[in-house]
Amino acid sequence: MEKTLTIDGRQVPFKSTGAFLLRYKMQFKRDAIADIYKLYNSVEVNPETGKEEINIETLDLEIFYNLVWTLAKTADPNIPPPLEWLDSFGEFPLVEILPETMDMMMSCLT
Repeated sequence: MEKTLTIDGRQVPFKSTGAFLLRYKMQFKRDAIADIYKLYNSVEVNPETGKEEINIETLDLEIFYNLVWTLAKTADPNIPPPLEWLDSFGEFPLVEILPETMDMMMSCLT
């Protein structure tokens, strides 16, 4: 699954492949499946609007940034390490990026 998002005025490609979970494990020494579920559980559906909303109290930003970086690295092996890559953005709108990438993360589990 591939997707390109506009972040801070740049086109940023993201990709989920069979290697996504292994790449995450190699880079961050964490279980990607457990982290994806933890991130997934921080997204709730508002019963009044039916829209997905992020529960800031349960959201682990480190997991979010690591998973999103791994999706970007899978799409473009030439991107820099996570902190350098994140520092290259003046804005990184979590509320817009998380819903757009969550389906990509979940696709490797189904």
